[in-house]
Amino acid sequence: MATPKYNRVMLKLSGEMLVGDQAMGIQPATIGRFADEVKEVHATGVQIALVIGGGNIFRGLAGASRGMDRAHADYMGMLATVINGLALQDALESRGVYTRVMSAITVNEICEPYIRRRAIRHLEKGRVVIFAGGTGNPYFTTDTAAALRAAEIDADVILKATKVDGVYDRDPVLHKDATRFDAVSYMEVLQRGLKVMDSTAVSLCMDNEIPIVVFNLNDEGNIKRVLLGEDIGTRVYSAAN
Repeated sequence: MATPKYNRVMLKLSGEMLVGDQAMGIQPATIGRFADEVKEVHATGVQIALVIGGGNIFRGLAGASRGMDRAHADYMGMLATVINGLALQDALESRGVYTRVMSAITVNEICEPYIRRRAIRHLEKGRVVIFAGGTGNPYFTTDTAAALRAAEIDADVILKATKVDGVYDRDPVLHKDATRFDAVSYMEVLQRGLKVMDSTAVSLCMDNEIPIVVFNLNDEGNIKRVLLGEDIGTRVYSAAN
């Protein structure tokens, strides 16, 4: 494998990516494929941190829309991310990849509390670190958690794994003539309301100059291709760069 473009990366996965062809939950074959790809790139020496959403189990915003208290629903969503983090940890460690799950909410019996310096030390020792529990606060998404943790650990890039091959000017599922961007600035994303990450997450990345690469995780091998700097997906960056 060629030399990776990045040394330390934040990989953001949505919980829905773990569903596979099921309606809900975690499909073992799907999470196993993701673990295989992470193992392959981890073997090159790249330091890998991950944030996984919980939408395959419970989404706080959806619960709130059905009449549930928003804060209560968001805490339930945080617990869902812990479940997903433990599932991915199991898949990675069964493949010989040392992994730590660190949670922003206290679940000491099953994962470590999030401590920034400890997380960085785990990465330096070659362990994959999965950040669970969101930011530990309601009203913030796991996109924002990924941006926050990426800033805290000084990640080189956020790799936003999705079901589409980049950022479009409008929904490509509904509009067949939608145009994909090869690159776009943070400000344009915010001004045009492009579907990359939520506005808080994008603003955090802009303030800390953390580039975002949006790519299709369903195309096998794409994590490796992004790390090698291949021209896939959409890069979100400062207009000055």
